[in-house]
Parts: sequence; structure tokens; C-alpha cells
Amino acid sequence: MQRIGDTRHKIVSLSAPGAERLTNEGCTATSIHYVFDTYSIGHTVGTALVDRGFKTWFFITVDNNFGYDLERDTAEIVTAKGGEVIGRARHPLDAPDFSSYLARAQQSKANAIGLANAGADMTNTITKAKKLGMIPGPQTFAAMSLRITVVDALGLETAQGLTLSESFYWDLDDATRAWSKRFFEIVGKMPNSLQAGVYSSVTHYLQAVARAGTDATDPVMAAMKAAPVDDFFAHDGKIRADGLMVHDTRLFQVKAPDESKYPWDYLKLVATIPADQAFPPLSQSKCPLAKK
Repeated sequence: MQRIGDTRHKIVSLSAPGAERLTNEGCTATSIHYVFDTYSIGHTVGTALVDRGFKTWFFITVDNNFGYDLERDTAEIVTAKGGEVIGRARHPLDAPDFSSYLARAQQSKANAIGLANAGADMTNTITKAKKLGMIPGPQTFAAMSLRITVVDALGLETAQGLTLSESFYWDLDDATRAWSKRFFEIVGKMPNSLQAGVYSSVTHYLQAVARAGTDATDPVMAAMKAAPVDDFFAHDGKIRADGLMVHDTRLFQVKAPDESKYPWDYLKLVATIPADQAFPPLSQSKCPLAKK
């Protein structure tokens, strides 16, 4: 889609993909990477947990580029901050059983078990860990692709104690609660960060069209990059030359059932990571646009 947008000179705003290469080797002049990338997830989770004493890590990683990128980016910050990766297990996409991978993680006695997978693989890993008595337990699970909607599906009894990186949480402040209440009235569920990011990015685009006085690609892209993203989703977010929208990120922990006081009261804030630490510096970008 990013390449099609480039060929047709149309703006593409990406909220769900996480691959860091979208704003590196694969960058285009008409694309924006909005909500998160593997670097921001890894650096949010790795920074916050190592700073809190989780120094040894074991990764359970899906055997594809997304998994490799997520593991690499997290391991990079873990070791940079004095931690150590003491083991890893890689599984195929749609693995039938996670018992052996979890057994290796448990035997490693690592402080943190990083789940560098997503979708059904991630939920099946978590569900099996609960059945094996590892949740709750002495090891902390960092479910790096976890979203609040998945927490709701799993239930707090299963998901309690998991840590996750998020750019948005519905119950963070008055602005997030007001927007999320409107979303809930229509959808019947509280939004996750991807859904909030789509709404924010479309709003930012429409505001840029209004400022530019046209929907032509070049002036609208210039207007989007010139104005900060300052709404319920992000404060002082900036779209860089490489197309990456940088903003503060946060580490949350899933509450235990007895900590939840009302519907969708699922997460507690552990740490906020400033934008310049959560995302890679522009000077490190492999995007040709960053050099101009």
C-alpha cells in the first residue's frame, strides 16, 4: 500500500503496521507512520522494565521479520542499559502448542519473558502460560503487541500482571475519556491505540487540508508535517521528514481482578517514555528523505 501511494502520489497513513523499515529503507515522500513501530515498543518496554530491575530476559519470538525486529529492538535497549538476554525460543507462525517454549523460558529463570509475537500466537502463548501456572508468577511477561481489546477478550484472571507498550489508553485523562466515551456509545467497546490513532491521523489530515486550502498531496503533506499533533491521542507529536510521527509512549501493566474498580478498568500506568527516547533519532534513519 505504501508503494502504491508513492506511485500514485497519494498520502498513506499507517496506524497498525509496526515494521521499522517503513520509515527507513522503505520510506516514501507520501507516507506517515503514526501509532508505533517495533523500535518504540522495544524501547518503551525495555527501558521501563530494566530501570525497574528486570535485568535478565528470555524471548519467545515468532519466526518472521516482525518477530525478529521486535526482539532485536528490545534486546538492543535491554543490553544497552546493562541487562542481559539469556535465552530465546523461536516458533513458526500459527504454532500449534507453546508448552515447550514456555518451559524453556521458565527454566531460564529470566526476570522478564518478552513475547515478540502477535495475534493468535500471542494470545495462545498467554493462555498456555496461565494454564501452566506462570501467570501470575515470579517472572514478568512483556506482551509487546498486546492491546486493551485483547485484554478484554482474555479476561483479567488470565492477563493480570502482563506489561505492554501503548501510545494511548482510554482512561488516561479527561480528553481520552471524553473521546473514548463517544467511541463506546457507537461500538460498544473501549478503543485500543490503533483505533484511536486512525481517528487522530484522519483528523490531522483533514485539518491540514483546511489549512492548505486544497487536498493536493504536496501542500497537505507540508501542512501535516508543519503542525504538531496535539489532541486526545498525543501531545506535541511531530511528523518527521522520514514520515515517522514521534510522540510520548507509555508502559502499562494489566491489573489483577481485585484491582479493577469499574468496566474496562484494566491498566495501570508504570512509566512514560519521552518521544526522543521512545523513537529512533532522525540522524539514524536510513530514509533518504531524512538527509535532505
